[in-house]
Formats: sequence, structure tokens, C-alpha cells
Amino acid sequence: MSTHRETASKDAAPARPTKWGVAALFGLIGSLIVAVIVMAFVWPAATSQPQNLPVGISGPADAVAAVEDKLAEQDPAPFDLHEVDSRDDAVSQIESRALYGAILLGDEPEVLIATAASPIAAQALRGVATQLQSQIDTAAKTALTDQLTAIVGALKAGQMPQLPAGAVGAAPEIPTVTVTDVVPLADGDSTGAGLAASVFPMVLGGMLGGILLTLLVQGVVRRLVGLLVFGIAAGALIALVMQTWFGVLTGDWLLNAAVLGLGVTATSALIVGLAALMGPPGIAVGAIITMFIANPIAGAAQPPEFLPEPWGALGQFFVPGASAHLLRSVMYFPDAATWAQWTILGAWLVAGVVLALIGHQRDRAELTPPERQLEH
Repeated sequence: MSTHRETASKDAAPARPTKWGVAALFGLIGSLIVAVIVMAFVWPAATSQPQNLPVGISGPADAVAAVEDKLAEQDPAPFDLHEVDSRDDAVSQIESRALYGAILLGDEPEVLIATAASPIAAQALRGVATQLQSQIDTAAKTALTDQLTAIVGALKAGQMPQLPAGAVGAAPEIPTVTVTDVVPLADGDSTGAGLAASVFPMVLGGMLGGILLTLLVQGVVRRLVGLLVFGIAAGALIALVMQTWFGVLTGDWLLNAAVLGLGVTATSALIVGLAALMGPPGIAVGAIITMFIANPIAGAAQPPEFLPEPWGALGQFFVPGASAHLLRSVMYFPDAATWAQWTILGAWLVAGVVLALIGHQRDRAELTPPERQLEH
């Protein structure tokens, strides 16, 4: 009886406040965490710059050399120029994602772009077209001024002026730089913002799926079955929202759903596997790897080449980067090689499953499910 009264009195006693110093320390730790999160998400935009973008070029040797010399003056050089044999060769390499565009010089100058590959890269190439047109116009005006000066000088000297061939009865033709979008974006996502913005929700969704399975499902095989169901359903529902509803995605619906499902499943598998191996800290480790390391360097909103080396290339070996690249390829670039991205996503998925199978905490759920949800 006395023991019961002592317990009741302890329960009724007011909670003792935390020490002032400890409270301040937790506030400081929280602010540092916020600073790290902000740095992780702002860093790509703050440090990226146009550099090393693979672009084709063809035309007269002197014109090509002039462009190369002009680009060499910039540090870093915005384009990594590759000579192409013809316009058809340039188009073929753009459609296979070997190049982001091409600069074709000559009598009919043309700049080829692919907004589906990267709207930012396409905008940079449009700037090149504007500069080329300005140079052509300036050169034409200079030539016309020189001709008029020579004619006036000849007339003053009482001589017959020498007119350029074809100048009688016709105005000189000034070449116009044509910009051709070889692979445009879908009508429902004309700016590319929808596709770029979809990567983070997919990362977050994959993490939430893995966390829920870890917390609520007991038994490793049942957890993996839940992972399979989650991946199939998530891929179908995301494709339903993004393609059927909003029109952000285009192309083969089932193939898009497969890519989306594999991406979120690979992320979830990593969470499930690390949690099985490490317990609750595994969830935090998986979240850090996925959200704060892999997501910022995925290169979904801008070309990976624009990120500081080697982070842009490294980001393509994580789930967010491989998913974004693969989804863009299957939608817009059927000629592009995609085996590397399928392999990377499959490897992350298999790694998560293996960790779940060998993890010493693989059976018990972190939150004990209600009795009615358990096998008898």
C-alpha cells in the first residue's frame, strides 16, 4: 500500500526542469543542424557555373578555330567542343545524349539544342546563337561601310567605282543563325521545372517508405514483400499523377512507372537494410546519404558538368542522380544508352536487400505493431 502511495506521489510530482546550460546546448545543436541542411541544399546553386558542357562543332577550319580561341579565353571554358562530321552526325549524338547541342558554322549557320536534355544548357547555347548573329551583323556592317568608303573615294578621284559582284539590283544577304530544338520538352512541362522538381519528392517518398516498413513491419521477409508492393504501387501512382494528371512526363507510361518505382524502391531498400544492420541509427545514416549527400549532387535541375568536379560525376552513382538521368532518357532519348543507370539503381536495391537479410536487427519492428497485425 505504501509502495503504491510512493509511486503515485512520484507521478504527481512536478517535472524537474532541464538545466539552463543543457537547454542552450540543444538549441545550439539544432541551429547547427539547420545550417548544415541549408548548406547542403544551397551549395549546388551557389557553386555551379557553366563549364565543360559537351557540345559539337563543325564548319570551316578558320571559323571553328576562332570559336575555340574565344572559348579558351574564358576560365573555366563553358563548352567542351567535339568536332562533328555533319549536321546528321550532330543530331545523332544529341539524340544519344553524347552532346547537349551543336554549333554548325558556314554559309547557313545553325545552333542545335535539346531542351529535354537540360533547359539550362539549351539557354546557354541560345546565348551562343545570339553572339554569333551579332558577330555576323557586325562583320556585314563593317564590309558594307568599307565598300561605301571605297566607292566615295573613287568618285571623288573621278574614277569609276568597283562594285562587288552581285551588288547591282540586290541587297546583300546577311546570314541568319537558326536555332533548332532537336529534342523539345513535353507540352505539359515546357520549362522543365516539373521534371526537375519531382526528384526531391521521390527521394522523400522513398525514405518515408523505408522508414514506415522499418518501424511497423516485423519479419525480414514480410518487410521485403512490403518493399516490393511499395515500389510497384509508388511507381504506378507517381506516374499516374505526373503523366496522366499533370502531363509532366511523356512517353511509355509503363516504362516511366518502372523507372519511378525502381528509384523509390532503391531508396527504401537502403533505409530498410541499414536499419536492419544498425538499428534506429541506420535510418539516420540512410537519410543523410540520400537527402544530404546524394540529392544535392544529383544534377536534376542543371547539367552535372556544371557542379564542381568531381561531385557532378559522383552524383550520378547515387539513386537520385541515376533516377533523374534514367527517367529523362527513357522519356526523350530512346537512342541513349541506359544500362549504366539501370545497373546503378539495381545495385542499390540489391545492397539494401542484402543488408536487410544479414542485419542482426532484421526481424523486430522498431515500433511494436498492435496484436491484431501479428501472426498467431
